Formats: sequence, structure tokens, C-alpha cells
Amino acid sequence: MKELIKKYNVPAPRYTSYPTVPFWDVDQFNTDTYLQSVVRSVKESNEQQGISLYIHLPYCESLCTFCGCNKRITKNHDVEGPYITALLKEWKMYTELMGERPVIQEIHLGGGTPTFFSPENIKNLISGILDGARVLPQAEFGFEGHPNNTSREHLETLAKLGFSRVSFGIQDTSTAIQKVINRLQPWENVERAVNWARELNYSSINFDLVYGLPFQHKENIEETIGKTLELRPERIAFYSYAHVPWIKGLGQRKFTEADLPKDQEKRALYELGCEKLREAGYVEIGMDHFSLEEDSLFKAWRNNTLHRNFMGYTSGKTQLMVGLGVSSISDSWYGFAQNEKKVEDYLERVDRGEIPIFRGHILTAEDLFIRKKILEIMCFGETSITDKEMGERGSTIRERLLPLQQDGLVQLGEKVKVTEQGRTFLRNICMAFDARLWRTSPDQQMFSMSV
Repeated sequence: MKELIKKYNVPAPRYTSYPTVPFWDVDQFNTDTYLQSVVRSVKESNEQQGISLYIHLPYCESLCTFCGCNKRITKNHDVEGPYITALLKEWKMYTELMGERPVIQEIHLGGGTPTFFSPENIKNLISGILDGARVLPQAEFGFEGHPNNTSREHLETLAKLGFSRVSFGIQDTSTAIQKVINRLQPWENVERAVNWARELNYSSINFDLVYGLPFQHKENIEETIGKTLELRPERIAFYSYAHVPWIKGLGQRKFTEADLPKDQEKRALYELGCEKLREAGYVEIGMDHFSLEEDSLFKAWRNNTLHRNFMGYTSGKTQLMVGLGVSSISDSWYGFAQNEKKVEDYLERVDRGEIPIFRGHILTAEDLFIRKKILEIMCFGETSITDKEMGERGSTIRERLLPLQQDGLVQLGEKVKVTEQGRTFLRNICMAFDARLWRTSPDQQMFSMSV
């Protein structure tokens, strides 16, 4: 395994989309064409599927130095009202575009720190979104909560609005590591927030845990997993820390590469965490995710209905995902569109009555084909590669997959199937299909390391 890690620990996309953002044809992108594809997806989606909404709430009171998200650091809560007004105005523009009563299957509040916003303002936001919409019976609403500032009132307010899922960013329970990443959160704050969610009948609680953080060792993973198992969240996302300071700027330069666990050491942290989670009854779902069998994510994985988009893995597939807010990415299946990345630009565009898209990509026929293949590998661990289906590209992809087969990471036949050992290298396997990556062969690092 040590040699495999050395061989395959290369920069690789996480494949929450295909094409990945660095390879979008932004120069050929046309906003009107994208918006037409939104209307097309609404018409093609049946009423039992509905649409997904991702709402980006960017504000945080302090900077977590491990974070790669789009955020705005401020203690001025006067920013809440104008931002929510803009979100509702943007949503209204989309509903007018769709031309019919929206049917909602999924809402996710991400950030930033959604619980930066007061319960009253969040209520105004969600009530405004749901006004005039129809919510499917199987709908799942979730939000990301910071244990330090998620109040019982937040949880009560959101529960009354239909939210039943909450994800808490835990990262690591070590005070020393929390200081380095500027994310101090006493464990009693985590316990309190989880207990409140249980009392309020939240059906799914997720913990985000991160391995590969600066100065992190095996005893840190043992402690973090041990405390996590005491509270037994239904889902656990066990992520590799993505060190990308060339993208995220000074926030990730509070420590250096020398402070991070390397290759085999980092792999040992991952294996230790996975072992403990499996022993506790968690099932590994796709990449980086673990779930108890009673959770909807496990059921979707077992029933082959698991889906993956810019929000990560989800138990319900929608053809259309609308992203609201600064930097949000929308996905019509036929195209991607990203909103303005600066708060001021976003607010100005919305105030002018414009859907605030600033870049995007319209998928080609090849893109759509490859997207489907990569999605199947990421969600189901296999995809068909018959000559009839693959055509001329089949031999090229098989050639790229041969070294992975020789290393025991995949099995090749009429399908490519990911082996147990290969699950660690899902990103590398998907790269074999990534035509845009191979055509471009970038000479600079664009992605975090795969292991």
C-alpha cells in the first residue's frame, strides 16, 4: 500500500461535477443559453423529483485557517437583512424564469456560517423561499451549524420550517489543533447542540471530521472518533484536508506543508479512522462518507439511487439544482453557472434585477457522457465500458485504466468495477475518464492531493 500511495498521491479533482471548474469553457459560455437549459430541466423533471436549492450564507465571525470555502469575515450583523433581501429577489427571478410553481425536494444552507444569521432572519429567508412553492413529502432540508453559535432557537426555528438534517463541523477535538486552525470549540458546545437536535427530532445529524490537519497524529484521530461515537451521529464525513493556499490565500498559510502529515502517515490516519467507524457500525458510502444503516444516505446507496453534486452526496437525485447567493453554483444538468464571488458584486447585480451569474459552462455531448460515467463510479463504484457504448474513446479509457487494474484498484470487463482497495483511489479512477484533464495536461497544480 505504501508504494500505491506514493504512486497515486497526485493532484486530483473531487468530482463534485464534470467538467471540473478549472476546465469550464467560460469564454464560450452564454448566460441566456444556460437559463434556457434551466427551463428545459424544469420541464423534463417529473413532479416526484422536484428541484434542489443550495443557499450560500457567506458570513463568519472569525477565519478558520483550514477552510477552503467562500466566506466574508465580519462581526457586523447588520449585513444579514440586505443579504436575505437579495437572496429572495434572486429566487423570485428564478421562479419567474421557470414559469410555474416550483416543486422542492431539497434545501441546503451552506456557508460561511449559516448560524451567523439570527433565527428570525433565517425564518424570513426560508418562509420567503417556500411561499408559493410545493414541498415534496420526501423532501430533505438541511443546514450547516457551528457548534459554538447554533442555538436551540436556531434548531427550533428550522425544525418548524421542515428541516430535519444538520451538519456540524467538528474537524478535530484536540484543543492544540483547534488553536492552529483557529477553530476553538469546546466539546460541551458540540454535545449541547447535538442534544438539542435530538430533543427536537432531527432525523439525521452529520459530523464533518478532517484528517491530515497540521500537527495531527494517531492519538488525535482516536480521541476525535471516540468522542464522536459517544454522540453517534447518523452520518460522518471523514475528509482529507485540502491544502490549497495558492487558491485560498493567506488563510491556509498560518502553517506550512512541513507541519502536515505526509503520504503514509496521512494514510495511516485515514485507515485508523475508517477502521474505528466500521467497527462502530458505520458503512462507507462512496468517497469520504459514512452512514448508519437507518439513515437515508445508506438506503439510497443500497438502492442505487445515491446522487452526487456540488453539495456532495445526497440521497435524492434532482436534474436541476439552483444555487442562490454569492459564489453559489447552479446545475441544470446541461450546464453549470456560478454567481459573482464578491458580496458587493452579487448584491449590486441582484439590485439591478439581474440573475448574478458571472461564469459557467454549457456541457457538450461528450461532457454529458463522461459526466454520467464519473457519477456512476463515484456513487455506485462501477460503470459500463462496453465497446458499443464507449465507441472510439473506449480503447483510450481502457488503456488508462490498465495500470489501475494491474495494481488491484479496478476490475475490467464489460464494466469497470472499483475493488475494496480501489475505494481509496476513487479520484484517480475517475481521472481515467476525464477527457478535458488529459487534453489540457496542466503544468501547474490545480487540485488538492488525492490521498
